[in-house]
Amino acid sequence: MENNKKQNLETICVQAGWAPKNGEPRVLPIYQSTTFKYDNTEQMADLFDLKASGYFYTRLQNPTNDAVAAKITALEGGVAGMLTSSGQAASFYAIFNICEAGDHFVSSSTIYGGTFNLFAVTMKKFGIDCTFVDPDASEEEIAKAFRPNTKALFGETIANPVLSVLDIEKFARIAHSHGVPLIVDNTFPTPINCRPFEFGADIVTHATTKYMDGHASNVGGCIVDSGNFDWEAHKDKFPGLTEPDPSYHGLAYTKAFGKNAYITKATVQLMRDLGSIQAPQNAFLLNLGLESLHLRVPRHCENAQKVAEYLEKNDKVAWVNYSGLKSSKYHALAQKQFTNGQSCGVVTFGLKGDRERAIRFMDNLKLACIVTHVADARTCVLHPASHTHRQLSDEQLIEAGVRPDLIRFSVGIENVNDIIADIEQALEK
Repeated sequence: MENNKKQNLETICVQAGWAPKNGEPRVLPIYQSTTFKYDNTEQMADLFDLKASGYFYTRLQNPTNDAVAAKITALEGGVAGMLTSSGQAASFYAIFNICEAGDHFVSSSTIYGGTFNLFAVTMKKFGIDCTFVDPDASEEEIAKAFRPNTKALFGETIANPVLSVLDIEKFARIAHSHGVPLIVDNTFPTPINCRPFEFGADIVTHATTKYMDGHASNVGGCIVDSGNFDWEAHKDKFPGLTEPDPSYHGLAYTKAFGKNAYITKATVQLMRDLGSIQAPQNAFLLNLGLESLHLRVPRHCENAQKVAEYLEKNDKVAWVNYSGLKSSKYHALAQKQFTNGQSCGVVTFGLKGDRERAIRFMDNLKLACIVTHVADARTCVLHPASHTHRQLSDEQLIEAGVRPDLIRFSVGIENVNDIIADIEQALEK
């Protein structure tokens, strides 16, 4: 839709991405086709040479996927976006699109365990090195991690599972002072509560699996580019974008596509070669979730605030971390960066006693289920040290800010009194 910039987020959630013409389906169709027909050879050749835009093979682009990517792009206030098969794929592509063997990037240490392992272990096998920094450290301290071959700075708006809040403006200053983009994973707040581009971020990623889908029905990811980072101004750092690509007859993305260069390269080069596409059926389901995102996110936050306040007053609880609490070290930053100070529906806490006590508490919950998931309509719980982060060493757990007693409690959109009653009975046992 052409007037997205003038519309409010609620309207974008419902209306953006798909604008049917006269007689076309009102609901976004599922283009369940691998291929698209053309009348002559030249038309198809122009598509392969990137001289014309259009669809020819779903591994690169699909109308259903593009409509949903356009909606997320509009929500974030970006210029272009691309869906991926998962949030992990989005994080990988976002970095790999500008890093190659021999390059280096810097990341916040308090990120999702799977992403930490991707950066610390798997990407090293590609010859790409990552240095982890404490996101709460000073700008001077974080700047020490940068090298001449550093190509990006990465962080999570709200870290999963430790819930530290990223100072986006600080990270943007550091990244830009070194001539590299800031890439921010905005999964937990979603653009309903935070739009990182407004604080200086350049590229945003999402695990759409979480709040955007909202119903634990499909795995997916997305990358959105703000269009603000000037790749040409730092062309020596980013030859993949600014120099001719031999696989497209010497085309240079920045010269051919301008502000769309980053996403175009990710689509026609990385998605072409690596193929982590989102299925059109999944994109259709994701779009249904997006249509109610603006209704669900505030309810998640309202419920989480009440749960956090209950836990903070309970004498069986050792500590609670939720930026909506005035006791949180991130409360002031959350008030600044998040809509109405609301962050997300996830609360972390620890119980008095040993690690086994946390496990017994979780096993006694009835309404809240133990699942390897977070941020959907149903209340769920996880013990990261035993589950999502169990592949990390004790040293890496500490570096990632994951305490052995940390319980990640994802507050759903059920009646909050029922959620609190479930916590209460589990604590009593």
